[in-house]
Amino acid sequence: MPSNLSPIDTAKFVAAKRAVDFVEDGMRVGLGTGSTAAWMVRCLGERVREEGLKISGVPTSTRTAELARQVGIKVVSLDEARWLDVTIDGADEFDADLNLIKGGGGALLQEKIVATASDMMVVITDPSKQVEHLGAFPLPVEVIPFGWQTSKALIEETLAALDVLGQTGSLRMNGEAPFVTDEGNHIIDLHLQRIGDPRQLTMVLNQIPGVVENGLFIDICDKVVIGHQDGKVEVIDINEGTRDDGFVEFADAENLFTDI
Repeated sequence: MPSNLSPIDTAKFVAAKRAVDFVEDGMRVGLGTGSTAAWMVRCLGERVREEGLKISGVPTSTRTAELARQVGIKVVSLDEARWLDVTIDGADEFDADLNLIKGGGGALLQEKIVATASDMMVVITDPSKQVEHLGAFPLPVEVIPFGWQTSKALIEETLAALDVLGQTGSLRMNGEAPFVTDEGNHIIDLHLQRIGDPRQLTMVLNQIPGVVENGLFIDICDKVVIGHQDGKVEVIDINEGTRDDGFVEFADAENLFTDI
């Protein structure tokens, strides 16, 4: 094992390395945001440089766009690409139905738009993100800045009638100032502990005035690639109902890849 890689970084790397195998020459690829997705972008950049892979990447944040350009990936907007062949992204939680919580990195709105504009969504993750019930990770809800406190109160009032254990939210901060998304919005993190009916919750949240989008990804993810610290990789395909195991070499990871 490379001496500089932690077990979690190794798991992220091998998941990313396996996931980019789904990308073929000429594809339009959605590029996710976050530490795990950053490994994927660098793995794709390696294929571009070493194999001459020709792809167009649609990033889900300014951070991802900058990294993609650095590693040699052609970056285009979603309007230019119009529709994508595959999106590869991370997740904060996923359940047995491959429903997700995303948005820990603050890019949930662009991530959901890009993922739903794709023929296939592949999620790269590690075993710690698999849960029986979503909700232990705070659920991000993106709201417009105007009247955000009113939106927060309406959300909390609505939660009282839903199948969740917790009913409180907190404004995400960046130091002493509110966190601001790429679209200029704020994020309210909901501390729900357990979500009994994710499908109902996502529909109800998006009807509340001031809410732009929430971090529940329902019926969007097609495959989950789970990396392990020993190089083992599992691929779960929800459409085919299969679970395949493999192994990824990672000896060169410490020299080629770093997180953002």
